[in-house]
Amino acid sequence: MVATEKDFLKVLEAIREIAPTLRGNGRRAEEENWIPRTNIELLESTGLFGAAVPERFGGLDLPAEQQAALLTETARACGSTGWVSVVWVTTAWMATLYPDTAQEEVFADGKVRISGGFTPSGTLVPTEGGYVLNGSWRFNTGVLGAHWNVCTALVEHEDGQVEEVFPLVPTGELTTADDWDVFGAAGTGSVTSTAKDVFVPAHRVVDAAVYESATADRWNAHLTGRNYSLFSYILAVTTSVFIGLAKAALDEFAARLPGKGITYTNWSEQKEHPHIQFQVAMAANKIASCEGLQRALLETVQRRADDGEQMTLEEKATVRGQLAFVAQTTKEAVAMLLTLSPASSITRGMALQRIHRDITALSLHGLLAPIGSLEAQGRVLLGLEPGTDYL
Repeated sequence: MVATEKDFLKVLEAIREIAPTLRGNGRRAEEENWIPRTNIELLESTGLFGAAVPERFGGLDLPAEQQAALLTETARACGSTGWVSVVWVTTAWMATLYPDTAQEEVFADGKVRISGGFTPSGTLVPTEGGYVLNGSWRFNTGVLGAHWNVCTALVEHEDGQVEEVFPLVPTGELTTADDWDVFGAAGTGSVTSTAKDVFVPAHRVVDAAVYESATADRWNAHLTGRNYSLFSYILAVTTSVFIGLAKAALDEFAARLPGKGITYTNWSEQKEHPHIQFQVAMAANKIASCEGLQRALLETVQRRADDGEQMTLEEKATVRGQLAFVAQTTKEAVAMLLTLSPASSITRGMALQRIHRDITALSLHGLLAPIGSLEAQGRVLLGLEPGTDYL
């Protein structure tokens, strides 16, 4: 049975119910460089990890906008948990572009956690029945708790042509390093993973053309309205983390404001000061404007999928550029709120300083940074080639 609005709302409410626990585990996630097992189990119980899984495998098969709404609430509770969840949900959607044989393996239990990335730092060598995979992948978010991982690699064909491909392997066949030591988003556990002479059957390796031809129903004929443009879908949904973190900052600031004065002044209630009121309104409006951009991006992604059409170059460049804008603008909103806060906000026990560090760290991601992302959008707006294949 296809998921209904009622099913979506049930998952949304379940995430909101467990949010206090996720939020309470935030410091522990940071200290341990990985989200607690409790967070994963609670989110799994809500059904979140089935959000992008095809209905025919027992998943919710939700549209991108509803996926984003669920992930926003997750990130609002815990930024690291939200970032990991975005990776697991969107990469599960990527698995729907593989042949049926691979999908039957991956989605055997109806819900799955899949990690991966797009840096081709591995090599594939053809062998009987498939390939042998070797390589290492840095910043592999979610691999510590995933069932499968997309290990982007290069393969050299007999004619000498080198092609980028996407092997899908069980995470049990990879090793991971203890090398995630960062100032923000520490709980994402984005360690380096390594494959050494891992055999990958041919049906679990696809090339870039498969992803680009998603709307042609090459592999995902069962996914009506889910034939998204790969990068545009992932980037549009990823805005959820930044909006969730910014909302969390506003929540935290407002909750601590009553009874707070302005030190070394006669103001006994900070909230009564016009400057505070002005800045809070500005921060709230920055967040609201980003939500509006997110809705527009998701509507474009969904409309093209519903119509069975590829997104245009202009639309893809807009998604890339506007995601970077969302990342920067929400980061500004969080910084404004932290600046207004009392000195006690810098202590490790206060959530606001961690939210600020998390959103700052995540905004440095290569696909989200202004240089590259806004450049690509600007180039296309000026009638030039985007200067990147990552659209």
